[in-house]
Amino acid sequence: MSERKENLEETEDALFVRPFIMTGGRARPAQEGLRVETLVEAAPGARTALLEFEQRRIVALCEHPTTVAEVAAGAGVPLGVAKVLIADLVVGGLLVCHQPQELQLHLLERIRDHVRAL
Repeated sequence: MSERKENLEETEDALFVRPFIMTGGRARPAQEGLRVETLVEAAPGARTALLEFEQRRIVALCEHPTTVAEVAAGAGVPLGVAKVLIADLVVGGLLVCHQPQELQLHLLERIRDHVRAL
């Protein structure tokens, strides 16, 4: 039974993509100012752009305005990784940021729930 468990763990390790690989080794976003409550939305034409797997997933998640925290939870990546990938897409003109002036209670609750899920 332990040999089977070891094989399962090796398979899971082989499928796991280290966060620094997704970001090209970068820990800081190309664009500062992305907060967990920042709303990001796919720009026109973003869905048809040639993108890597994680970027494609993020663009799909941002079909409608979505917070950075929700993107991280939906993509299954740490918040820092999500910020780097989102910033790359913003700089590339594929995502648009909207900074809310005042957060509504339901949005704060959604952010809290998604951050907890991370």
